[in-house]
Amino acid sequence: MSDLLLRNIRPMGGKPADILIREGRIARIAPGIEAPGVATEDGAGALAIPGLVEAHTHLDKTTWGMPWYEGRRGGSLQDLIDNERNARIPLGLDVHRQSMRHAVALIANGATHIRSHVDIDTDHGLTLLEGKLRTREALRGLIDIQIVAFPQSGLMVRPGTLELLDAAMAEGADIVGGLDPSSMDRDPKGQLDAIFALAGKHGAPIDIHLHEPGELGAFTMELILERTQALGMQGRVGVSHAFHLAMLPEGRTAALMERIAALDVAIYSTGHPSAAIPSLKAMRAAGIRVGIGCDGIRDTWGPWGEPDMMHRARVVGMKNGLRRDDELEMLLDTASGAGAAAIGVAGHALSEGAMADITLLAGETLAHAVVLDEPRPLVIKGGRITARAGRAVVDAP
Repeated sequence: MSDLLLRNIRPMGGKPADILIREGRIARIAPGIEAPGVATEDGAGALAIPGLVEAHTHLDKTTWGMPWYEGRRGGSLQDLIDNERNARIPLGLDVHRQSMRHAVALIANGATHIRSHVDIDTDHGLTLLEGKLRTREALRGLIDIQIVAFPQSGLMVRPGTLELLDAAMAEGADIVGGLDPSSMDRDPKGQLDAIFALAGKHGAPIDIHLHEPGELGAFTMELILERTQALGMQGRVGVSHAFHLAMLPEGRTAALMERIAALDVAIYSTGHPSAAIPSLKAMRAAGIRVGIGCDGIRDTWGPWGEPDMMHRARVVGMKNGLRRDDELEMLLDTASGAGAAAIGVAGHALSEGAMADITLLAGETLAHAVVLDEPRPLVIKGGRITARAGRAVVDAP
């Protein structure tokens, strides 16, 4: 934590002002602040927002900076999962090195928080988690990283995985993950009972990948909601993707969204270009906490993606058909302040007393900043400068 005076910025696109940071927190926002002896940075009229939040990614998967991977396959979700699990070791995919590359690029592009899943399976044990834990420690103070222990290859269908998830939580993972309880494990009751029990044991939140379509996805979502209510887990459960919310009749979707909001279950969307995705506007209007994320970038699954939340915001915006300035401002909020709330980070705002996690953006207005593809002028984490002009203060391996 540090002291800093940030001059000549426009908080949330408003009138020019200064921000005084004391001991890592925002002490004052006003024009013409004087703070003798405090290091000063000129924001040159840039926009200031709360730091960008990556709410759904897989730091352990990327091939960023490695030779081009030619072994990508099509096929079913299971085919993609199997190919990745089997390719990791022959490919030489070192999780610490690759997660550092991904996370440092996110810092350079304005992120102050990451929620990342890490595969836990009986082939690799806890080795992938160990690499991710090293990265979290190496970047402590530069970015906050939440780790989800994620059964990518299935839970009930792969005996021993539940015990590994338990061990992963004991080793330092923060969140219990799940995956398609009906279509992957063909035992939704078994998987959900197991992960909710594990979350209770470790006092941890839950984040479940739910790719299941239509009524199958709605059925699984209803089971998740039932357990959330019965076990008093309101505000502690999140569902990633939730494609089914884009596939149902309007009335059915609205009723589900109303219940999701009432039980304070968060939704994490990646704006998946080749899938039906739930409406960001509808979820926000229903009062659902929503975060967005890059998912996997340039990995064994696909060649696409950038480690940049502004790039992902544009993908999500185009996928959602957002055009008006107020819609783009909502999108930016989902990638910053609201995204932080979705992953359980309170008070992520440009307000006095808040943690000084701040990203500067180029642009005339907040809406204009969303569509610009320009480096972030400055990124601040707890009052410490972590990136300048699109380059992090730490180098990636």
